[in-house]
Amino acid sequence: MKNIFFCILVLSLVWSCKDEERLAFEPQEFTSDNCDGCPEVYISIPKALQKDTLSTTINTALREEVISMLIYDDEIEATTIEEAILSFNNGYLELKELYPDEPVGWEATIEGEITYEDENVLTIQLNSYSFTGGAHGFSSTRFLNFDKKKAIELENEDLFKDLQEFTDFAEKQFRQLEDIPENKNINYTGFMFEGDQFYLPYNIGYTQEGLKLIYEQYEVSSYADGPITLVLPYQKIKTYLKQKLDS
Repeated sequence: MKNIFFCILVLSLVWSCKDEERLAFEPQEFTSDNCDGCPEVYISIPKALQKDTLSTTINTALREEVISMLIYDDEIEATTIEEAILSFNNGYLELKELYPDEPVGWEATIEGEITYEDENVLTIQLNSYSFTGGAHGFSSTRFLNFDKKKAIELENEDLFKDLQEFTDFAEKQFRQLEDIPENKNINYTGFMFEGDQFYLPYNIGYTQEGLKLIYEQYEVSSYADGPITLVLPYQKIKTYLKQKLDS
């Protein structure tokens, strides 16, 4: 019986430590004005609640990323998400003045979620969809990675001990995933890597399943192919990673 109580105590302490690793967030939502002819905009992103440098870094990075996705009016220097929504709205109204018979309105949706967190690292994934006319809309994914100890946002090159070594490893995994022979050009099966050389995507982020690499539509393939995703389990890549993970 004592052993059972001891095990329960240990498990409780483990879960308590895990909870202490996690930051406190609350959802925050932004929407466009509900009016005839206005673009439809919906944004839902997490907001870090601590009064510290890390939370400020996270919230600032999220705000700036959302703003960059919505800016369409050069006359508005947006510093808030509300101003960015106004810029998006103005961009549509200006286009409507030039082409009053344009039947389709604009829309934008941006949603953020935490995909990984331990005592050292936090990753937030932003999924966005926008339609500003044309044959189809555009979907994209953006990973924001943070070093919790240093309270900074990490660039892709900050994730790896040796960027070229990891790139070489990722290329081998990519070739296996896409059935590209080792002795053939990386574009042998129809990809469109510039210069016929493999390179990492812009979007790289930590998830529970592993490090996720996402090539957006048009980045290395056609729109019809959709995003190309490569997930690398941490056990396979831990020697390449600069940040120490709990996984």
